[in-house]
Amino acid sequence: MPRPIRHQASPPPQPRRVAHSSPSGTNRREFLRRSLATTAAASVPWIVPASALGQNGEVAPSEKVTLGVIGIGPRCTYDLKAMLQLPDVQCVAIADVQASRRDAGKALVDGHYQNQDCKLYRDFRELLARKDIDAVLIATGDRWHAPASILAAEAGKDVYSEKPCGLTIANCQQLADTIARTGRVFQAGTQRRSVPNFQQAVALAHSGRLGQLRTLHASVYTPSIETTWLPGEPTPPREVVDWNLWLGPAPWRPYNSQYVAGRWRGYWDFDSGAKLLDWGAHTVDLCQWANQSDETLPIEYEPSDTGITARYANGVQLVLDFLKTPFGQRPGWVQSLGTCPVRFVGDEGSVETGDSGEIVVKPESLKSQLGRDYQKTVGLDVSAHARDFFDCVKSRGTTAANARVMRNSHIACHAAALAWILQRKLTIDPATETFINDDEANRLRSRPERDPWNV
Repeated sequence: MPRPIRHQASPPPQPRRVAHSSPSGTNRREFLRRSLATTAAASVPWIVPASALGQNGEVAPSEKVTLGVIGIGPRCTYDLKAMLQLPDVQCVAIADVQASRRDAGKALVDGHYQNQDCKLYRDFRELLARKDIDAVLIATGDRWHAPASILAAEAGKDVYSEKPCGLTIANCQQLADTIARTGRVFQAGTQRRSVPNFQQAVALAHSGRLGQLRTLHASVYTPSIETTWLPGEPTPPREVVDWNLWLGPAPWRPYNSQYVAGRWRGYWDFDSGAKLLDWGAHTVDLCQWANQSDETLPIEYEPSDTGITARYANGVQLVLDFLKTPFGQRPGWVQSLGTCPVRFVGDEGSVETGDSGEIVVKPESLKSQLGRDYQKTVGLDVSAHARDFFDCVKSRGTTAANARVMRNSHIACHAAALAWILQRKLTIDPATETFINDDEANRLRSRPERDPWNV
């Protein structure tokens, strides 16, 4: 592969770090609440609309979370449609490097609100500089998730980031550290933590009714690495497609329209963990949860032709099962369960579930422990996960897929991917998140990032 060219373009001015507060230190919603209360208390002739006071079922402006969107492709559109249904959320801005996607996003948002208020930006840093935005939905390609999330947190925004949240182990570490340092609310887009059938399967594992947990199974794509380049094409004007900003921290390569249309997936420069995190960010995360290991990760990772076997310090095995095709036959799995299936096996029973919503238990007597039918909710639904995020934005609580949860489950996926790439067993120290006696693996915990997009 041709050697990447390191781009040295001068960065545009960085946004100011802003805190959503009035000069007196009051946050934006409290400031509005007090202002409205003062107006309402004043004598005639002032007339305050019921919507401004949160009456007649309306949500007062002081209680609404203002949302900005960074990167609006197909997945973001799915997420955003769910968020637009929340009465206490107001989408006010969209940033995307492609004009066609910016325009489509504005049409969606303005159509929902029946106005023309949604502002558009080519450079997301201009969106981050707005003081009136509380939170951002980040749904760019993988290469931008961590840098954009870090810049957003440093600009005083709470962050909902699509997965994988970091292209490397180092990205995940830096992102989690930034969230902790800035005190922002963070939700990883691993929404299956908020989907009922997955919650019920994990609850069954926690209940002890499966006996002592022995093996956790996470379905993942069969890993692959693509390092070639698509043929170069003339680069469009920056206002049509900002190719330099699209690449961001990734190494430079010639423009090709298929990249920006979505064909970046699978390429080493743009994708996470040899594609292993596409499903693994969800399924390994659920296994972490089932094993009550949100504060740690497996210590050993050993690759084979059919998967990667990891081992926790408590002796439980985590098996990442390779799939020949994303939606084809999956040997050893219940085929009716749909995408992203997981299976938790104890010495007295097992539970298996996937995106279809169905739950399969063995022995049959465990069905009585499920309590209700969860088949109507599918794993792609983000509604409850989004609700959890915005509730925590208001309460400053901890989300279901917070930065600590993301850090450990993502690093476990990256460690498994590196074991497959290097084709040898790796041992990691969960405390330091470094590989033991393997300098090559430790070097692969990070990648060079192109100036000026490294953060």
